[in-house]
Amino acid sequence: MTTIQDQLQQVRQRITAACQTAGRAPDGVALLAVSKTFGADAVTSAWQAGQLSFGENYIQEAVEKITALRDLPLQWHCIGPIQSNKTRLVAEHFDWVQTVDRLKIAQRLSAQRPPQLPPLQVCIQVNVDGGPTKSGVTPDAALALAQEVATLPRLCLRGLMCIPEPATDFVTACALFARARALFDTLNQAGLALDTLSMGMSADLEAAVASGSTLVRVGSAIFGQRSYPIG
Repeated sequence: MTTIQDQLQQVRQRITAACQTAGRAPDGVALLAVSKTFGADAVTSAWQAGQLSFGENYIQEAVEKITALRDLPLQWHCIGPIQSNKTRLVAEHFDWVQTVDRLKIAQRLSAQRPPQLPPLQVCIQVNVDGGPTKSGVTPDAALALAQEVATLPRLCLRGLMCIPEPATDFVTACALFARARALFDTLNQAGLALDTLSMGMSADLEAAVASGSTLVRVGSAIFGQRSYPIG
């Protein structure tokens, strides 16, 4: 039986191979283990295999896990959409938020981040391919939003995140990711000191690494297929 530890090692090997193919240093791409719908025991298994950073989409579920595992030295990333009535939970429990796409949400996170905690690390989510059902600011509006977020107290703007529509092949995926990389470069040229480009998941991490991703978000390849509650 393949364990979480085995699958985690396989994903790390994929990242290393992708970096070698792209002529990049393997330590230039971080791995975020997406643990949504999996319990605290699965997170503990991954931690025992050396994984420290975990991504969660569902805030209430995440807070329960974060609370249960608060004695472990873990880093928690919110990678799901955030409604205004959930910003306080996010500000109080997470270390990172990758899904800021409105100034209002950023302002609430800034105001509600407890002063005794380090600044909340944030990424702007960008809808790079214009998918009508996807969250994210449009590329044209990303610079203005990023500049406003960068001025907010208790937040530290780190970069961009994107979730393009699934591509049918490597070349197409690279073309989509290249849009995010170009925007990332544009924002840095405008004076924003960004270091994080979060893109790539289980199915397309090789294309993301080839296109400049610094952080890949991998769930099913580590934890297995998810079963979502009905209704």
